[in-house]
Amino acid sequence: MDILENFSLQKFNTFHINAYAKHFFSFNSLDQLHEILEPERPDMRPILVLGGGSNLLFTGNLNGLVLKNGIKGMQVLSEDDNYVYVKAGAGENWHQFVLYCIENNMAGVENLSLIPGNVGAGPMQNIGAYGVELKEVFFELEAFHLNDKKMVKFSQADCAFGYRESVFKTRFKNQFVIATVTFKLFKKPRLNTSYGAIEQELQRMNIAEPSIKTLSQAVINIRRSKLPDPDEIGNAGSFFKNPEVPAVKFHELQEDFPGIIGHDLPNSLVKLAAGWMIEQCGWKGYRKGDAGCHAKQALVLVNYGNASGEEIYDLSEEILQSVQKKFGIMLEREVNIF
Repeated sequence: MDILENFSLQKFNTFHINAYAKHFFSFNSLDQLHEILEPERPDMRPILVLGGGSNLLFTGNLNGLVLKNGIKGMQVLSEDDNYVYVKAGAGENWHQFVLYCIENNMAGVENLSLIPGNVGAGPMQNIGAYGVELKEVFFELEAFHLNDKKMVKFSQADCAFGYRESVFKTRFKNQFVIATVTFKLFKKPRLNTSYGAIEQELQRMNIAEPSIKTLSQAVINIRRSKLPDPDEIGNAGSFFKNPEVPAVKFHELQEDFPGIIGHDLPNSLVKLAAGWMIEQCGWKGYRKGDAGCHAKQALVLVNYGNASGEEIYDLSEEILQSVQKKFGIMLEREVNIF
């Protein structure tokens, strides 16, 4: 076993924060995971399981064991008249998995193209974009319990999916390592083109009858036009969640802020556009040192080079407070803080 000491995590997080792990171990199989966890030692207790490092912010060094999940593999398990069941290793790159599905005419994940990170983070975060959430194509997953040292299967109901939430961020936080995820994909596409600028982009592409491949390309084009590439500018995508408020509250806000953006949800709720509120508070394009708020998308905080995690966190706190003061809405961070 090659356990690395005082290991830099700069290349393993999309903010490119140079935090250090006291112990670091990369595993590619469950056998390797078993081996590193036996026998149990207090100084080797896992404190973080890393996937693609695309949804976290390090504000300091990590005094414990960081595990890098590298379990790979993609395979079709079974199919029926309507669905194809596909299993992927948690260490697979998410976008590469999406491309694999598209090339094999398996529909359902095309709207989730170009989301950074790995497959294992998908259900943990219930990733979503352009009108689609992962829970809509999720079938089951297998996860390793760190204390009991055994595999457990989770159904969709077991995962308790919510908006950018799952049981792995709440009740079972830091208790499991997701090993594989099985998806239930459509043989006959159910294209969702109504969200955001997808229809406009398809028109620009001269696509009258989109396929899952052209819809995926439209999403890719939109994301690239609005969001910074983490390889070029450190970021973790949307830093804040879009808050949900009662419809009554939304109508009250409309009286004071006629331009406020909201999308109707079930149960008389309205999802507000956090980016719009942040922009109204003057943060879009703001920069202090190397920490900033992206010029094209106010939801995205960025590291222009050498910002520390503390500097980015402090900026996020200033943004939270200003939005709360102006709108009476307390935003919630989507990014996990360590």
